[in-house]
Amino acid sequence: MQSVAIVRRSMASISSSMSIKHGISLWCPQSPSLDRHHSSVIYSRSFHRRNFVVSASSSFANQNREFVIVGGGNAAGYAARTFIEQGMADGKLCIVSKEAYAPYERPALTKGYLFPLDKKPARLPGFHTCVGSGGERQTPEWYKEKGIEMFYEDPVTAIDAEKQTLTTNSGKLLKYGSLIIATGCSASRFPEKIGGNLRGVHYIRDVADADSLISSLGNAQKVVVVGGGYIGMEVAAATVGWKLDTTVIFPESHLLPRLFTPSLAQKYEELYQENGVKFMKGASIKNLEAGPDGNVTAVKLENGSTIEADLVIIGIGAKPAVSPFDKAVGLNATVGGIQVDGLFRSNVPGIFAVGDVAAFPLKMYNRISRVEHVDHARGSAQHCVKALLTANTRNYDYLPYFYSRVFEYEGTSRKVWWQFFGDNVGEAIQIGNFDPKIATFWLESGKLKGVLLESGSPEEFKLLPKLARSQPSIDKVKLQSAASVEEALQIATASLQR
Repeated sequence: MQSVAIVRRSMASISSSMSIKHGISLWCPQSPSLDRHHSSVIYSRSFHRRNFVVSASSSFANQNREFVIVGGGNAAGYAARTFIEQGMADGKLCIVSKEAYAPYERPALTKGYLFPLDKKPARLPGFHTCVGSGGERQTPEWYKEKGIEMFYEDPVTAIDAEKQTLTTNSGKLLKYGSLIIATGCSASRFPEKIGGNLRGVHYIRDVADADSLISSLGNAQKVVVVGGGYIGMEVAAATVGWKLDTTVIFPESHLLPRLFTPSLAQKYEELYQENGVKFMKGASIKNLEAGPDGNVTAVKLENGSTIEADLVIIGIGAKPAVSPFDKAVGLNATVGGIQVDGLFRSNVPGIFAVGDVAAFPLKMYNRISRVEHVDHARGSAQHCVKALLTANTRNYDYLPYFYSRVFEYEGTSRKVWWQFFGDNVGEAIQIGNFDPKIATFWLESGKLKGVLLESGSPEEFKLLPKLARSQPSIDKVKLQSAASVEEALQIATASLQR
């Protein structure tokens, strides 16, 4: 312990030439040998952090210059909490964000935030980070109390990696010793030439977007939701709660094709239709039409038909927000985002990337991946900061996890909550009739690769990550013969003990 304390006090003077080793082995960083504990700690710490010299120059707008986080989403909030846990936030950490608010749990925007106004919708400060994982609510006052310097509504527009400086939209010059990029994603938009910027056309990525949508919902009658993925499903579940005529349009043959099987999607489509949602599957949009006042009036399809709409919500995915860092750090051409290793180090010493924007090694499946999900935002931020501040050299070992919660407002016939863990590869085996619950198991070469459960009990949901991470061998015939979801889970659980 004494050696670790010595290292912490001396890190600011370690030469940057030591940090150059960061670029030697991006994907397989060498772990220090355990029989040289003192030197190994020095090696791992210098591997992460650039040489940092505190400057008294008045040209820098931030006083907290040792660590800077760019981004105001969940990843930034969880990173801040981890800095505090390590005793390295007060007077050392600065967060610069384009948001007007302290970091918050973004999933709320397409779930509880859009509830009808008489159904107790979610509002800030109720869902600031880190309440989503049972942590303390990190309000703006919380950051002040913890000595964390915050810059709101001032996105970074330029970086000088050699000088270790950032320039913001307002012209502020910020200094950093170590930089964590947590800029997340931006919503994919329709081109302006086909009506993507018309009045009445909405995208959802932040509180301002959600507030704009809510103000429009109060005056709308006919809503078109473009996209059959997470955003489309969650928004449509909310808009019918406002008693609005809602149509969901998407080009695929069924809902959420990235995860749902056709038979599973059919169950959800039937539930949505029972709640008043209409679907137009396999449809391609030609353009959005506007009336004399410039407000959207219809969605025109490639087949020549039109659907009337006075409100259009577009949920067709998102793109990693890599600007202005794309020229300074390496990007992954396949999955997008900033290439990092298992400790979230980019190929530039002292620069890290976490959350949606990071292209990282998905260890258990031996591939590079980029995950747009709150669970990964939390986990990657925590892992990155612990690796940066301690002797930890354990690579991130993430288990993919996705979930959705819809129709949770008062008055619905059924509240929906499903969870998925693992990889949806191989043969899908569906058990149950959806009422009261349903499960899907993915088997490949006899091994369980992924599992989805709808309407499970807390105890059943806790089984899912154990099953997906262990990847046990399962008798497919026996699983297929299960008379209920409970029996299928018992069969899968028993396979863990073999």
